[in-house]
Amino acid sequence: MTLTLADLRALRSAPDLDGDQRRGLAHELQDRLAACSWCTVGIMAPEASVAIEVLRQLEASLSWEPLALGGEPLPDGPVFLKGNQNTGLALLRAESGLGQGVLISGHDAVDPAGEGTWGPLPLDFFTPGVRAAADP
Repeated sequence: MTLTLADLRALRSAPDLDGDQRRGLAHELQDRLAACSWCTVGIMAPEASVAIEVLRQLEASLSWEPLALGGEPLPDGPVFLKGNQNTGLALLRAESGLGQGVLISGHDAVDPAGEGTWGPLPLDFFTPGVRAAADP
């Protein structure tokens, strides 16, 4: 089944993806991000260490400068991490009742037509071994 970034928009949590779906979504996301000047990322995870690991994998995969972590002390339980390339900062907070996954929003003051929010993508979407298996 072909899956697009638009299909994910209505989901509360990221779906399980097969290799073809990962490849298709990765290519579509790459095209969308190329039209943006900067991005924000939201990571809904079961615990802080997972959210931070996902952020670092995403940064490496997309060649982002690492974001500085700030906010409250690392909470126990479910979290929401909000990262902003424009400010260079990622804030982490306790947040229960969310799904799980990665949301990426692209921003461009010059061409707002290219802006959007994409996801939720699976927490392992940017994991090197999993990503490599999906690469063409």
